[in-house]
Amino acid sequence: MKMRAPDYDIIVVGGGHAGCEAAAAAAKLGSRVLLVSMQIDRLAYMSCNPAMGGVAKGQIVREIDAMGGFSGIVTDEATLQFRMLNRSKGPAMWSPRAQCDMWRFSSAWRVHLENVPGLDLRQDTVTEFILEGNRVAGVKTICGAEIRSRAVVLTGGTFLNGRIHIGEHSYSGGRIGEAASFGLGEQLRERGVEVLRLKTGTPVRVDARTVDFSVLTEQAGDEMPAKFSFSDTIPVSSQMSCFLAYTNQEVHDILRTGFDKSPMFAGRIQGRGPRYCPSIEDKIDRFADKDRHQLFFEPCGRHSHEYYLNGFSSSLPEEIQLSALHKIPGFGQAKVFRPGYAIEYDYFDPTRLQATLESRLVENLYFAGQVNGTTGYEEAAGQGFMAGVNAHLKIVGKEAFVLSRSQAYIGVLIDDLVTKGVDEPYRMFTSRAEYRILLRQDNADERLTPLAYRIGVAEEKRMRRLEEKQSYEEELKSYIENHKVEPESVNGFLCEAGTSEITQKTSLHSLLQRPQIDLSQLMKMHDGFTSFVETYREKPFFSELLEEVEISLKYDSYIRKEKENAVRLSKYDNLPLRQDFDYKSILSLSYEAREKLSRLKPSTLGQASRIPGVSPSDISVLLIWLNK
Repeated sequence: MKMRAPDYDIIVVGGGHAGCEAAAAAAKLGSRVLLVSMQIDRLAYMSCNPAMGGVAKGQIVREIDAMGGFSGIVTDEATLQFRMLNRSKGPAMWSPRAQCDMWRFSSAWRVHLENVPGLDLRQDTVTEFILEGNRVAGVKTICGAEIRSRAVVLTGGTFLNGRIHIGEHSYSGGRIGEAASFGLGEQLRERGVEVLRLKTGTPVRVDARTVDFSVLTEQAGDEMPAKFSFSDTIPVSSQMSCFLAYTNQEVHDILRTGFDKSPMFAGRIQGRGPRYCPSIEDKIDRFADKDRHQLFFEPCGRHSHEYYLNGFSSSLPEEIQLSALHKIPGFGQAKVFRPGYAIEYDYFDPTRLQATLESRLVENLYFAGQVNGTTGYEEAAGQGFMAGVNAHLKIVGKEAFVLSRSQAYIGVLIDDLVTKGVDEPYRMFTSRAEYRILLRQDNADERLTPLAYRIGVAEEKRMRRLEEKQSYEEELKSYIENHKVEPESVNGFLCEAGTSEITQKTSLHSLLQRPQIDLSQLMKMHDGFTSFVETYREKPFFSELLEEVEISLKYDSYIRKEKENAVRLSKYDNLPLRQDFDYKSILSLSYEAREKLSRLKPSTLGQASRIPGVSPSDISVLLIWLNK
């Protein structure tokens, strides 16, 4: 007799970063949610580098947090070291990054999920979808359970038909030491879903007790560490350092001896790997002229000797990996906890998804994370959050929640996936966003908290905090814009800062717009301004407040211009296209445009304009037809 499990509104398959955010978001909105994971003691497990954020990725984590997700909060609770990357560049490039305690990160996620009302956890393996016509109606598990639901979110990560490669040895697995999942890809292929293969990899994990740190270069965290969450989490107080190391020609020569046994070079790996995070053997093959490569030696936990050798990802035989490792200065006696390996896994063509991440082929089935061809915890978590939100909104009959490219990096990410697709693991970069000065990490709450509060996923406490901060921002901006200073009171400071003196009364705003002047220098120049600022010092968002005010005033002309461009171009995104539009009948469209538009079925003219192969003249033709 088959076991009958309780029914749920939404079932989330997979307990990685995408699955955890999807389940939490849907449950916070009021759905009854079941999260099914093969290992519930490894929720949001950091299979690769235990770090969150980085260039563009840090912006995504702050966006998730601004909308009420948990990734930022959990990161703050598990941070070992915090750094704001790209401080030497403009604020559009500033990107927060935190090295994390991987075990604390996973356990903190479980604590948060277990305290979300309406969310249940189950350790099990989903082997089959329950399908009724072209609609998903639940799942079947390896334990014999049939669990029915109104929607399903698939976040299988690298576990779907996963295969691990170490030299000439390969075996099925979702990650080292854990089984792969089979059946779901085959079932979806029968429904017309295109199933493809990608590859990723990870380096050796090293026992830090066997490393000579004296020859490594220390990389400390920020002197005044910030944090990810806009809520009242506490910045890390005791930071652990990361370290820089370098390969050399001897290391490269040893690695080359294993190329004939490399599953990548021998053709045993069919999936394409990430171009921007290649294996060490791929790097020395592609960049043969370089005599060394930089490596980052980073802690995995506060109470563990396990360290991650970032930049040394490999699928070469273990003995080759170890021999090469021992030739890296500082690692001559290094012992490893586990070898590096590559993993191949199934993913699904994301161009067959709607902007909500719902499948166009199977109704109420949503895809998020690496199953859509992305790489990175942050990209997965952002998709998971949006999939969970939209699954809930769909089943309760409410309007979908879709972020535009000018609203969020998450909007850029999803639009790229469903419009352009992927042929290699997709990684977010600031260069992918047209509106970088609008999509800064510091203003994610201003951009997204009101939207998330409106649909009910961001709590009222977050909204009230934002409103209070914005009120103080306006007061501070008004003071800076309206207060003027005499030449004799500031010219000494200006000379010291390396900028020209003034000859008449000048506003603090005009001085702040000079590249050499920041808010801290304004406070030195004008005692009244210092006293005014001090009234905010006890506010929990004090540092956020100063940073946002400085950026918004110093770069206001650039921000205004980019907003105008976004409004001008958004007219295309506000022109809907019918899903039954017969593109093939419009002979004035190019052949390539007819084929791609018919297959991808864009929801708006803006989305159509971003499809590779659809030219501006094709968009002009569509505009004429829409006007008709």
